[in-house]
Amino acid sequence: MLNSTTKTSRRSSGSTEEVLVEIRNLKLFYASHSGFLQRNTEWVKAVNDVSLKIHRGETFGLVGESGCGKSSLGRSLLRLERPQAGEILFEREDILTTSPRRLKSIRREMQAVFQDPHSSLDPRMSVRHLISEGLVVQGKMGRLERREYVEHLISLVGLRKEHLDRYPHEFSGGQRQRIGIARALALKPKFIVADEPVSALDVSVQSQILNLLSDLQSEFGLTYLFIAHDLSVVEYFSDRVGVMYLGKLVELADAEDLYADPRMPYTKALLSAAPNARGKRKSERIVLRGDVPSPLHPPSGCPFRTRCWMAEEVCAQKSPELREIKPRHWAACHFAENPLEGDRLSASARQG
Repeated sequence: MLNSTTKTSRRSSGSTEEVLVEIRNLKLFYASHSGFLQRNTEWVKAVNDVSLKIHRGETFGLVGESGCGKSSLGRSLLRLERPQAGEILFEREDILTTSPRRLKSIRREMQAVFQDPHSSLDPRMSVRHLISEGLVVQGKMGRLERREYVEHLISLVGLRKEHLDRYPHEFSGGQRQRIGIARALALKPKFIVADEPVSALDVSVQSQILNLLSDLQSEFGLTYLFIAHDLSVVEYFSDRVGVMYLGKLVELADAEDLYADPRMPYTKALLSAAPNARGKRKSERIVLRGDVPSPLHPPSGCPFRTRCWMAEEVCAQKSPELREIKPRHWAACHFAENPLEGDRLSASARQG
């Protein structure tokens, strides 16, 4: 696992305040058909009016429960999904309105590392063809130069040249993820969406992949959107962290500040469930009541109010805006400014 020293040194040497990717009021809805003839259409609000900035050279962590819209947001950034509204600016250029030819050029700069290293690799292609496929499609390099470059990439991620002529089923999960990382690096991108890159791996292998990603970031000046469920991994690997709930961004801050002083009740509940390095929780466990509401019919006002122990009448009437509570810390909660006064957690909400 990455330690705090590694994280601090990476921030001081790589991350800047220059914005590489900016999202403005992004909305991505999926159609859900019902009725005998499948004509009645409702909309699943996977990403609902999200705005954020990702700085060049940083790792932006994105956390939340399953179905909250994390992966949909990452796929939108890569134009694998077409949002209904909003803007996605990459180096100040809106990739949602650009021409197909220009988009092909921009995609050289944006790549992905997927959650399942087995299903993300074509089993019919050798490792050599998997890594060089993007170079061929983009018309990069001659045949001999491409061959040498692929051999360099495979050694860079900790595998050997003889692995290039093998097929994905001949490798372990960690090795397949290394191949996926080499493929993502092939076009020398500036931005990588890492969607749950270690969740399908053994714990011992997770640390190896995380350290590899960290080393590559330092060497190539990469910027990551790091999507994960494991809060301890996000804490030690991310520079800033955003928390999503039911398609909305509900809190955003520097990693240390978010974990030390969460202002959104949902964030507090998530962190109370995360054990630290010694296997103990940092605070008393908060057990949320009920289930996550359906994204087809989200609650009025604050989307978290149906499970929140702090909810009052204003929470049902008005949706809280994501606003800056203190320097570099944003939260969407009516009581975020006064957490000590507003945190009226009842005994029934705590686990004995």
